[in-house]
Amino acid sequence: MDVKLVPHPEGCLLDLKAQPGARKTEFRGIQNGAVKVCVTEVAEKGKANKAILAFLRKAWGMKGSQLEIISGQTASHKRLLIRDLSPQKMLQQLKDCGLTNE
Repeated sequence: MDVKLVPHPEGCLLDLKAQPGARKTEFRGIQNGAVKVCVTEVAEKGKANKAILAFLRKAWGMKGSQLEIISGQTASHKRLLIRDLSPQKMLQQLKDCGLTNE
């Protein structure tokens, strides 16, 4: 399954499918072009969003300011802005995490 990465003036955009309240925090592959991320935090008062960003920063070795959820704060489908990374470099990051084999 292809992941959808969109160029952005500050870097690139990536679609996320969030699953809060999961047994463990992990990637669960690609679903309809979006990276599926499961977190143990529940979806209340932004806890799940914070957990998702913390997990992604650690998994991808990024600084706090590099990742921002720009839409879908209260939905399971989210759009993530990844600053200072081209779509090609982000695709390599996803490959390194075993999420894509393009």
